[in-house]
Amino acid sequence: MTTTRALSSTTGVEITFVLVGLLTFGAAILTVTVRNLVHAALWLVVSLGGLAGCYLLLAAEFVAWVQVLIYVGAVAVLLLFGLMLTRAPIGRTTELDSGNRWAAAVVGLATAGVLVSVIGDAVRTTWFDPRQAVVNGTAKAVGSSLFRYWVLPFELLSVLLLAALVGAIVLSRRDVSDDAQTLAEAQTLAEAQTEAEA
Repeated sequence: MTTTRALSSTTGVEITFVLVGLLTFGAAILTVTVRNLVHAALWLVVSLGGLAGCYLLLAAEFVAWVQVLIYVGAVAVLLLFGLMLTRAPIGRTTELDSGNRWAAAVVGLATAGVLVSVIGDAVRTTWFDPRQAVVNGTAKAVGSSLFRYWVLPFELLSVLLLAALVGAIVLSRRDVSDDAQTLAEAQTLAEAQTEAEA
């Protein structure tokens, strides 16, 4: 059941939601702007944790704990393992800079504008009964909705995560083969120097 209410009658939960949302937004900005990849991964953990806090404040406890277990736990650890396996440059480097910062800024600002306008309109005109939100946020309701209406996006997300994992393995294997080739060249050079000295 939705009703219209005045914007001036905010509650403590809504103020906390805005504060947690601002913390999440700040961590997300730092995730994409810091130049150290490990720091970016840690800010990503803070951002995903803040998103879980937003889910808790929206009375969706099941989604919040799934967010913590899967994204904060598994994906962030997978990202850190990927950094270690691929021997990616951790500090500042110009090799990874594509020079498309203006295009990225335009797309990011356009997306942010659409999201802010849609969410602002929803907050201004619609209010959900918290008791109904608690019923909708249970594990039974989320599972029923997930496997009834959202099966295809759920499976596509699984394929996307699998492709990311395979990509990380391919990148790490390519580094191993490059290292083996470098080691073979070094051994050939050492043998040539030994023969030259003899």
